[in-house]
Amino acid sequence: MSRPVRLGLRENAAQFSLLVALNALVGAMVGLERSVLPLVGRDDFGISSQTALLSFVLAFGAAKAVSNLAAGSLAGRAGRKRVLLAGWLLALPVPVMIGLAPGWGVVVAANLLLGANQGLAWSMTVNMKIDLVGERRRGLALGLNESAGYIGVAATAFVSGALAASVAPRTIVWVGASAVAAAGVVISAIAVRDTSAHVALEQRAHGDRPPVALRAAFARGSRRDPALVACSQAGLMNNLNDALAWGLVPLYLAAHGASAREIGAVAALYPAVWGLSQVGAGWLSDHVGRARPIAAGMLIQAGALAMMLASGGRVAPALGASALLGLGTALAYPTLIAAVSDLVSPVDRARAIGVYRFWRDIGLAAGAILAGAIADAAGRGWSIGTVALLTAASGAWVAVSLRERRGGLPVTPLPSVE
Repeated sequence: MSRPVRLGLRENAAQFSLLVALNALVGAMVGLERSVLPLVGRDDFGISSQTALLSFVLAFGAAKAVSNLAAGSLAGRAGRKRVLLAGWLLALPVPVMIGLAPGWGVVVAANLLLGANQGLAWSMTVNMKIDLVGERRRGLALGLNESAGYIGVAATAFVSGALAASVAPRTIVWVGASAVAAAGVVISAIAVRDTSAHVALEQRAHGDRPPVALRAAFARGSRRDPALVACSQAGLMNNLNDALAWGLVPLYLAAHGASAREIGAVAALYPAVWGLSQVGAGWLSDHVGRARPIAAGMLIQAGALAMMLASGGRVAPALGASALLGLGTALAYPTLIAAVSDLVSPVDRARAIGVYRFWRDIGLAAGAILAGAIADAAGRGWSIGTVALLTAASGAWVAVSLRERRGGLPVTPLPSVE
């Protein structure tokens, strides 16, 4: 006997909680690399160029961006659950490739698969939670989703950094990632239920019609709709920051004498504050609107990066900057996805979020190129300062462009034909 389809957080608490736990595992896959992989490139493979070292972030970000875009279209054709499971299956070879890599190129190739895993699996946990809860508590749902993911990032980043003093970093990555990937496959295959029926139920309030083509959704989110474009560029800047924090900050601290344990603490504090604060940030955006938390978050991130630069590599102020960066990111990150969801009809949501997440994760690739090139040419401090200025400009763009009525952004259906 099939269960009745209802929308709401309480009505779908069991499945929602399962997806929260699953997204923590998605985040853990990335967190295992976060403290140690830049050091692996430097120490195990002798990579001295900052641009070459950040090639693993470039590969990860590019693969994640493309798979985000594909995920939105695939979700409507194959169903959310199948796309989620496909994402986890792509993760299975990653730990073996990193653990046995004879050269840095294999590590980079493993991060292509990891990016595809993150794009498909994280996109589906986002979409499935939004599907379950309906419109009223969308911000809170996204806060819980992103919180779980980044707490997973933080926990494994801290543990891997702490263990790196006594265990070979590559061993930490491949053993931990093997266990996480296997758990993700099993849970997705056995316990997760598809949410397509929830989308259909919500869409009835907006009129029955087929979803728009991906090309139309991409055009609107990339250039035609000022509000969606503001969200896309802010997401890109968020992840440009993340590429800097992931790839360069550990090396910046190491160059000033920080230990592996201290680097792990700084690397973990940022996603920990980010993760823990997102529940409150999502709830706040349901009550005060999306634009103000996003703009404030971007400006706080800019201040945090300036503080990181002013720290001169000293661990204590770097910890403060890391915490502040996490707070600013928490205000913006889930709220941006909620804003995109507010601006489109339910049937178009997966594609619209896919377009937004494409541009957001292009920021990882752009950040790897920009931060690496500036660091090679002028030093890591110039790289951090440049990204701080760009982030402040992004926050100003959101403040000007993302207009909203009280109670949230209006839902605006995409045209049904191109």
